[in-house]
Amino acid sequence: MSRINIPIEALTSRLNLGSRFEGVRSQSMSTRFANLKPISEFLDFKRLSKPANFGDVQSRVNYNLSYFSSNYFAVALMLTIYSLLTNFALLFDMIFMGAGLFLIKRLDGQDLELGFARLTSSQMYTGLFIIGVPLFIWASPISTALWLVGAIGVTTLGHASFMDKPIETSFSEEAV
Repeated sequence: MSRINIPIEALTSRLNLGSRFEGVRSQSMSTRFANLKPISEFLDFKRLSKPANFGDVQSRVNYNLSYFSSNYFAVALMLTIYSLLTNFALLFDMIFMGAGLFLIKRLDGQDLELGFARLTSSQMYTGLFIIGVPLFIWASPISTALWLVGAIGVTTLGHASFMDKPIETSFSEEAV
């Protein structure tokens, strides 16, 4: 039986996804949030309209993903915080594991002496992972991550495809 090869490059090249995120990696957080567009412009309901065809959707998504990229990043950040606040077990486990790793590392390899026991760093790491990993699995991080990917995708691509480009850009495209 032959394998089915799906050319990912052919699917993603139309949206220019390869080069779109190169600038994101090199920007600092202050630069990322300095480009935030005003909320009145981001949520301008007068510019919401149904695209005429798929070419129009593509054009809008290409324009809006670059123009509102900082706003979309802020929306993704807010949805991430919301997903952690609504999945308290996952938030607790992340804090528990992070604090445990920090405190064990802070001992600098020395043993922890309690009144009744002496624990080596490997014993503390083992105990932390015996408690933390099952709790992490129980907290269902995969379903939270899938929900997060879906929510960010729907809000970002939904906004980008229904938000019409400003009139000024329409005139500049016709001149070219």
